[in-house]
Amino acid sequence: MFNALVVNRDEESKKTSAAVEQISLDQLPDGEVTVAVEYSTVNYKDGLCIGPGGGLVRKYPHVPGIDFAGTVETSSDDRYKPGDKVVSTGWRVGEAHWGGYSQKANVKADWLVPLPEGLDCRQAMAVGTAGFTAMLAVMALEDHGLEPGHGPVLVTGAAGGVGSVASAILANLGYEVAGVTGRPETAEYLTSLGVSQIVAREDLNETVKRPLEAESWAGCVDAVGGAMLARVLGQMKYGASVAAVGLAGGAGLPTTVIPFLLRGVNLLGIDSVMQPYDNRLRAWTRIAADLPMDKLEAMIQPARLSDLPKLGADILNGQIKGRVVVDVNA
Repeated sequence: MFNALVVNRDEESKKTSAAVEQISLDQLPDGEVTVAVEYSTVNYKDGLCIGPGGGLVRKYPHVPGIDFAGTVETSSDDRYKPGDKVVSTGWRVGEAHWGGYSQKANVKADWLVPLPEGLDCRQAMAVGTAGFTAMLAVMALEDHGLEPGHGPVLVTGAAGGVGSVASAILANLGYEVAGVTGRPETAEYLTSLGVSQIVAREDLNETVKRPLEAESWAGCVDAVGGAMLARVLGQMKYGASVAAVGLAGGAGLPTTVIPFLLRGVNLLGIDSVMQPYDNRLRAWTRIAADLPMDKLEAMIQPARLSDLPKLGADILNGQIKGRVVVDVNA
């Protein structure tokens, strides 16, 4: 028997609850690889799955946790053997398939990647889906021509999980980083990550009648969407790109095609869930090389399985700063 955070639903009231329970190996879903989980983390999707409405969960009982890192115990796939260190992100693990809020997990081999050299399991979960997504966004911007010296790169939601890692990576690569935040108390934290310009959220979270404003940003990693993304599109430099990674500000996009037609702006959609294996390896290799470990350490908020119900609510309310790292064995 081992510990897991289990979400259950009362079929009469339809209300859900989450608590740490003891479960056994035979309760785990089928998988080709059994992993002794060491660490997980907290993402927005996790908050939805843990929360009182159940969010993305369709079948109960359920073990959330869309990310985990640990050691292979058994594998029927030749790519992995007992003792290998592995990372899992995406593929709807923690949503449709039981996830990482457990001391053991069963998953398909295709859903794993080897832990990159230079990272341990704790650091990998400080990165997690949020940091993996941030790296994908930076790679996409660079693939579309962004280079240091082109001008400031805007990061919206800069104190959040994606924003923190994106800011640290960009600053480490030599970019001038402008970070958007609605929490003035995070300014010192953002500066410590390498952000050189703090932009107040209220300066960008309203649309304007003008489809184009002054050309201000050479690139953007946007975790907010909605009205802020619409506003930012009109402020991009000619030929610049925005990597869209989130919708904390809403799924609508109240804008026109003018920035795309008159300035050649690119809007790049970033998906971290179904990324091909080769690009996953490329991103994790870049993370190990380009994310300063001292900056990563400064982002970490430690947690245990029993802390997750509260942390799930906190992330939905925008109250998480940096990266939560869950020690599932604590």
